Amino acid sequence: MRAAILLLPLLLAACGLQPLYSAGAKGPVANMLADVRVAPIEGQTGWLVRNALRDRLVAAQGGDGNGDRYRLDIKLEDTITGFGVRSDDSVTRERRTLRARYQLVDSGSGEVLLDATAASDAGIDVVGSEFATIAAEQSAQERLAQAIADQIVARLAVYARRSAGAPPTP
Repeated sequence: MRAAILLLPLLLAACGLQPLYSAGAKGPVANMLADVRVAPIEGQTGWLVRNALRDRLVAAQGGDGNGDRYRLDIKLEDTITGFGVRSDDSVTRERRTLRARYQLVDSGSGEVLLDATAASDAGIDVVGSEFATIAAEQSAQERLAQAIADQIVARLAVYARRSAGAPPTP
């Protein structure tokens, strides 16, 4: 049993998996993320997504989301769809969907390096109180902004790792 536990790290090393942030603040992922400037995004949801992205860029590499080598352009589509209709045609449930199309642009050349999408959705119960429903919609909006930011930063990190010539991580 002890031998199996000791061999486990060797087996994992042999499979080619490497940590995404393996070199820490000096690695290619941290360096690239430090050079990303998040362009302004329209609307309240855009403001939430931009702030969430900047928070993650700071946490990931110590930058401030105002780098000058790359620009991150984002277009959002925020929709609320009602479903779960009662016999009196009132909606009992809503789905809020947030989709982001984002492009990582080289600021010097204007070349689009990465063009991708991120999406997330949340269910909302529609209750008798209009205030409670609006509060639930806003809470869903905040959670979706966080989820979209997580997806974008993860995809940027994978792009940075792959473009640095490192073996791809799954």
